[in-house]
Order: sequence, then structure tokens, then C-alpha cells
Amino acid sequence: MEALIVSSLFAVSGLAILFTFMNMASGILGLIAIISYTIIYTPLKRITPFAVFVGAFPGAIPPLLGWVAATNSFSTEAWVLFSIQFIWQFPHFWAIAWVLDDDYKKAGFELLPSKGGRDKSSAFQTFIYAFSLIPVGIIPYFFELSGVVSMIVLVVAGIYFTILAWKLYQNCSMEAARKLMFGSFIYLPVVQIIMMLDKI
Repeated sequence: MEALIVSSLFAVSGLAILFTFMNMASGILGLIAIISYTIIYTPLKRITPFAVFVGAFPGAIPPLLGWVAATNSFSTEAWVLFSIQFIWQFPHFWAIAWVLDDDYKKAGFELLPSKGGRDKSSAFQTFIYAFSLIPVGIIPYFFELSGVVSMIVLVVAGIYFTILAWKLYQNCSMEAARKLMFGSFIYLPVVQIIMMLDKI
């Protein structure tokens, strides 16, 4: 009950800030993120692994929301930022789900993409999404969201992330999943920070 009260207070205050001090578009995005995450994604986790796809939408809204809050525009650049975070979430979350699969199953969640759980199919799908981050890392440069340095860092980070995912596919081990999981923790902040610094 306490968690519900605290989370509700944060949600309401956050939306109030967006609607009052930013703009209506960012407030609506915040509302969509809260509703889709709590009412759709969270219950869906007990029903189907497809929940990960559904949850990737509210999970990718923050950079989109930030851009819209600052510019009041749903420009192409905003969707580029959304796309990077959307794709990143699959190898990120599946690596976590691989490591914590036993605990998730106890809670009634089966979140790995394959019915076999920790198998080659789940690992291969994880690899495909990680690999997709390499070409996606080039896109910001062409929309002048980043410079050459950022593009190089994004591509190198994508390659490193892909190598970690490939190692998971090769041996399907818990160690490889942990390395991929921690790699995902590093990838996103590095990418976002370098893109920001490149524009200063």
C-alpha cells in the first residue's frame, strides 16, 4: 500500500510538472508511459513474453519526452532517440531475464523470447537486436544529432555490445548473460552522454 501511495504521488507530481512547466505534448507522453507501463505491460508479463515488446514502448518514451519537452516538436530527431532506446531494451531486458529466469518463473513471469527459455533461440534473438544497434548508431549523424566522434563511439559501442550477445549465443552460459547485462548498463549512458557532449 505504501508503495502504491508513493508511486502515485510521484506520477501525479511528475505529470503536473510536465503539463504546467513544459507543454501539453510532453504531459500526454508522460501519461501514456505511465498507463501503458502499469496497466498494460505489467499485467501482460504474467501472460506472454510479448510483454517485453509492449514494455519497450513506454521504456523508450523518456528521450522522446525530453526532446518534446524542450522543443514542443515531434521531429525526426526525437524519433531517432526513441529508436535507439527502443531497440536497446531487448538485449538489455533479455539478458536480465536470462540471469533471473528462475526467480521470474517463481513469480509467474516467462519473459525470454523462446518457449525453451535459456536456449539458442532466445540467445539468437538477443543477438539480432544487439547487432541492430550498429547501423542504428550511424543514423544520428545523418540527422545532425551527433558529430563524427559520436558516430564512431556509437558504432564501436554497438559492436562491443554485439560481441557480448554473440558470446551468449555461442555458449548460452550464465556468465555470458551477466556480461551482456552489465554491458547493457554501460552502453546506454555512454551513448547518451557522448551524443550530448558532442553537441556542446
